[in-house]
Amino acid sequence: MTSSLKPTAVVVGVGAEQGLGAALCRKFASQGHHVLVAGRTQAKLSRVVDALVAAGGSGEAVVTDATKEADVVRLLDRAMAPGNGFAPADLVVFNAGNNRHIPFLDVDAALFEEFWRVGCFGGFLVGREAARRLVPLGRGTVLFTGASASLRGKAGFAQFAAAKAGLRMISQSMAREFGPQGLHVAHVLIDGGINGERVRTLAPERVKALGEDGMLDIDAIAETYWQLHRQHRSAWTQEVDLRPFKESF
Repeated sequence: MTSSLKPTAVVVGVGAEQGLGAALCRKFASQGHHVLVAGRTQAKLSRVVDALVAAGGSGEAVVTDATKEADVVRLLDRAMAPGNGFAPADLVVFNAGNNRHIPFLDVDAALFEEFWRVGCFGGFLVGREAARRLVPLGRGTVLFTGASASLRGKAGFAQFAAAKAGLRMISQSMAREFGPQGLHVAHVLIDGGINGERVRTLAPERVKALGEDGMLDIDAIAETYWQLHRQHRSAWTQEVDLRPFKESF
């Protein structure tokens, strides 16, 4: 890789323009990365890419279902293919997930498996394919988005907590196996509500009640992901937790 080539970043789990995935794309693009914007909905991905380009960055939409092995392999193959002035990827983020309150006795087998596939199995596929390509190069960063549920299961969130706890273990195992080989793997615990489009649409009263800076700002979260990528290898973080100053813990 030469200095004249623009580095590539991959963000898996991009939805609304005012969501964490899109904020990560904006941050990486603003720092000079070409961004592969990956998610399941073409229209949403295209809007995010258009915004990157309008701001002077570069990106491309790659429709990807992180629970499908062939999709993930194709995405990471694209990320590592040089050309068009872009270098192979050095930064991969798994941000896919789903969350809602469901009483435990109402969680059927198919629903539990759906949560696990999106929140844990997808992370395994993305992490494995990223490691297969980055470890031989002796460099790179793989970041996973976690949650409070990564550490504890609350009533009505067993299906979500099981997936998130599993994802955390994948991150820890990868970090211990591949850190000594030059791959930085880190897990970001999001402890609190994210002030994005989803919460503002579904629970505007919650946003109002929490007040200014009572929820995590998506761009502030994205800044932490970028700083993790920039860390010197003599002082790597494996896990960091982020929460609003008002959040009890």
